[in-house]
Amino acid sequence: MDPQSGSPARASLTLGVVALGVFIAADDLMVVATMLRPMINKVGMTLPDDLDASAWIVNTYLVAYIAAIPLAGKLSDLFGRRAVFLGGLAIFALGSVVVPTTSSFSVLLLGRALSAIGGGALVPVALAVAGDLYKGAERRRALGVLNAVETLGWVWGPLYGALLVRFLTWEWQFYLNVPLAFTAMMLGWKVLEPNQRAGRGIDWLGATLLTTGLISLNVALLGRAKIQTVGGLDELTGGPSNPLLGPWLFAVAGAAILWFVLVERRRSGSAKVDPVIALRFLYDRRSAAALSVNGLVGAGLVIALVNVPLFINVVESRAGRSIGEAALLSGWLLTALTASMAATSYLGGVTAARHGNAAPTLIGLLLATIGFLVIGATWSPTTSRLAMAAELALVGIGIGLVLAPTSDAVVETGEEADRGAAAGLVVVFRLIGFSVGLASLTAWGLRRFNELRDQLDLPPLGEAGFADALADASVQVTTTALAETFLGAGLVLITALVIAGLAARRL
Repeated sequence: MDPQSGSPARASLTLGVVALGVFIAADDLMVVATMLRPMINKVGMTLPDDLDASAWIVNTYLVAYIAAIPLAGKLSDLFGRRAVFLGGLAIFALGSVVVPTTSSFSVLLLGRALSAIGGGALVPVALAVAGDLYKGAERRRALGVLNAVETLGWVWGPLYGALLVRFLTWEWQFYLNVPLAFTAMMLGWKVLEPNQRAGRGIDWLGATLLTTGLISLNVALLGRAKIQTVGGLDELTGGPSNPLLGPWLFAVAGAAILWFVLVERRRSGSAKVDPVIALRFLYDRRSAAALSVNGLVGAGLVIALVNVPLFINVVESRAGRSIGEAALLSGWLLTALTASMAATSYLGGVTAARHGNAAPTLIGLLLATIGFLVIGATWSPTTSRLAMAAELALVGIGIGLVLAPTSDAVVETGEEADRGAAAGLVVVFRLIGFSVGLASLTAWGLRRFNELRDQLDLPPLGEAGFADALADASVQVTTTALAETFLGAGLVLITALVIAGLAARRL
């Protein structure tokens, strides 16, 4: 696709419009974190009794979001950015109408899936547009802007959700999505060109295999991930949420992805059919290193996004505060993480433009690693909220610096004809990291909670003070187990730091 701009002003306007789409998608991805309980109450469910089922309000969105991204990116390469951008917004708006107007759990999941498919289409299109409009250093700055906007959506989502739950109702999030989506559609129609590449078909077999592999992998992982929906580790149960979500899904995912790779190898160089994803993105050392770092950063980031509300909920509940008060405090603390990410996402792009991708990537990973290790070593029920915010900000500063340069390393590897597919890969790897992180966090949290609980030394049952001692011990056990997972996140980012260090010359 040819550059869509004849002037810097036109390019900036186009970037601003696709950035609005990125913000909408990011907000909707994160907003449910602080409004899950009232949402499931409307469809006749409660926590912890319906924990396994309610987890799929979050999981369905993530699975559909991940599955939609690579295909949307490729479709934008074939049929133009405008068509996919507008189509994604229309599907997103439809899902936003369904969610608040139903009292059926199944229909609620359908609405979340529609919103995810639509929202998932917006992010790779925006990243690809940045590649279309800008080259070299300017592209890195543009990717920094988009990553900053995405992170601002993450900032706004949980905080906005908490405010709606506290002062209005959760349904307003979705009511307001509709005019916002139509505004973005009108602007997108105005500024995006209807460019389309003709003469080559869609690799439907490859698209089907990739979608099957991604859905199977993420359903298998997220079927074991329940920690994002609980109020405390004592609500976790072992195993998948449904017996059907067993190890066989991992086998299906592996077989589908292997078959996909074989199909795409045959598609390379075809004059008739475009491969969904050019395998050079996975073979190229620069691109492969950047994608690996993206996945590991996603796994570490989701630990913070899930652990902070859980940690605060347990501590504040013991102090006698309401769920709404705890959710609002969690939202403010997460703002320290995500706002600092937003600021340094742009800074990471600017730094990469001046000094190359390696410097901000390595510095960012080092800072985030230090932040996670400090949190894991120091957080307890008595840790001051100011200290928590400062340490989360350090993690956010580090992760923010990494986002734009790793995105650029992959997008730059792609040719103009598959820039959308390249952008889709960047997001997919980060979100697969999310899924792996959630599943690992659930397994570790349950295991450590049970181990620590078995070591408790409590007064005899029925003795005065037993109930208070039990409540205090439960808080201590939960916060200790959660603090240890922050140490795990630090180890994950050390791995990312090693990969980035080995590939520094290529980044």
